[in-house]
Amino acid sequence: MTRFVFNTAATLDGYLADPDHSLAWLFAVDGGTPDAPEHADAFTAFLDSIGVTVLGSSTYEWLLRETQALERPEAWPDAMSGKPAFLFTSRDLPVPAGADLTVVSGDVRDHLDAIRERAGGRDVWVMGGGDLVGQFDDAGALDELQVSVAPATLGAGFPLLPRRLGPDRLHLTDVERRGQFAHLTYAVSRG
Repeated sequence: MTRFVFNTAATLDGYLADPDHSLAWLFAVDGGTPDAPEHADAFTAFLDSIGVTVLGSSTYEWLLRETQALERPEAWPDAMSGKPAFLFTSRDLPVPAGADLTVVSGDVRDHLDAIRERAGGRDVWVMGGGDLVGQFDDAGALDELQVSVAPATLGAGFPLLPRRLGPDRLHLTDVERRGQFAHLTYAVSRG
């Protein structure tokens, strides 16, 4: 059965990115990349469970900048770990040549069937950002939250999840130390 999973890293004070949408804080932490030895096996297993990735426009634009995929289209498959992707946006954004990317807009509910079908029975990685993840939760399509908490604070920026999820909806299923990170996994029950 296809599950919708939000897997991300956040600061101790609950931010995904700084006010400039930068993740520089994350890469400054020892082991702050998915291919770092303390994350590699777990992240590879996670990617093996994923059939499709979903992302919002801010995350997408950050990926385009970081990978230079518009100038180097061959970088896009690596940025998406070889997975097809859905981009939720209300704007007309450029797409790397040959990218396996479906651009959609509007209510998340209107696209759930297509996303599930494209996932082929595997899980969906709701990559982010936090507002898009909140929209999936609003649609009743957020099953798991995985957060690698980093030893950093930002004081401002973009929050992990700009929605209220009470303790009645989040059930801790796993805690794992990954180098400097605490990786927390929560099952998300329906509200």
